[in-house]
Amino acid sequence: MQLADRMTRIGIESAFEVLQRARALEAQGKNIVHLEIGQPDFPTPAHVKEAAKRALDEGWTGYGPTPGYPDFRQAIADYISTSRGIAVTGQNVIVVPGGKPIMFFSMLAVVEPGDEVIYPNPGFPIYESVINFLGATPVPIPLVEARGFSFDLDLFESKLSSRTKMIVLNSPANPTGGVIPKADLARIADLVRNRDLLILSDEIYSRICYEEVPSSITQFDGMLEKTIILDGFSKTYSMTGWRLGYGVMPVWVAEAVDKLMVNSNSCTASFTQRAGLAALKGPQDDVDKMVAEFRRRRDAIVKGLNEIPGFRCTVPAGAFYVFPNITGTGLSSRELADMLLNEAGVACLSGTAFGSYGDGYLRFSYANSLENIQEALARIRKLSERWATASVGR
Repeated sequence: MQLADRMTRIGIESAFEVLQRARALEAQGKNIVHLEIGQPDFPTPAHVKEAAKRALDEGWTGYGPTPGYPDFRQAIADYISTSRGIAVTGQNVIVVPGGKPIMFFSMLAVVEPGDEVIYPNPGFPIYESVINFLGATPVPIPLVEARGFSFDLDLFESKLSSRTKMIVLNSPANPTGGVIPKADLARIADLVRNRDLLILSDEIYSRICYEEVPSSITQFDGMLEKTIILDGFSKTYSMTGWRLGYGVMPVWVAEAVDKLMVNSNSCTASFTQRAGLAALKGPQDDVDKMVAEFRRRRDAIVKGLNEIPGFRCTVPAGAFYVFPNITGTGLSSRELADMLLNEAGVACLSGTAFGSYGDGYLRFSYANSLENIQEALARIRKLSERWATASVGR
């Protein structure tokens, strides 16, 4: 008995692989600074935890409606309508356990073998994994460092074809922290408005931004009816382990995703939905404090990396990642990431974990304390003497 052939086409998320390697080194007694995993190091807000405890005591422990409880779906719709300046209702919302089901279900519902899916590269690796799994054709569009890690729009336009079935956008982005400028979204909207395709707009980091609030492509004429917004609670409310996300989409897509949910998960846990309702409707002070602290860490790690020989780091506009260019070290992304882990005790990810166009970069998550970030920078600086000396001899 062998696995189905399609299993050869499904990938993994390298952050968890590196985390396991780092944990193995810790088990051997090595001290590791963890900058590899995209998980806020802040507690879930107290009022959200209290809402979950109360829900358990009140008996919210059974099956719920497959697409989510109506009052919760409507609260999400109200939040999306207000934050994006659009008009959606609870009928447009499907609640799922985490953000990834929206990626998987959206593509599964509309993408067929032979269809093309455009997506950012370097980008979240699950995009390409699901595209390949479904037998569709991945069409990666490189993110350009000089453009704040946004698309080369001329290249984007040239890659559109009659077979393009879906376009994946991610802003603020993982791994780069880049935000797609409003003018770029306007041009993308103009290019696809009259095409028969859907957009998957991954906006999971929408609240973690520093200069200005990111725009959503749904804000442009004709885009709301052809866009699936992916958002959730993991990043904004530090609820990664709660597995609570949602998609906002045209009703005809929501009906298909509802079928996929009932065939796979039945429903999202009832008590976590009550916690999510409290998160949306309760005080937002904890979110504001978290983002302010992330800004402080961002500024520190960008400054520190730019002082290390061979590194060049742009300032990310959102999320909690930096994506420095390390071509000046003379090492490949994989070589340097392995060296930092094994010799310096700093866990990070090779840019190639996010696609071939990530070569020459590393991803550091600054979802760790400022003290630990400074320690990591000191370790990298010390190790940099090796490649700095080698470059002098070249």
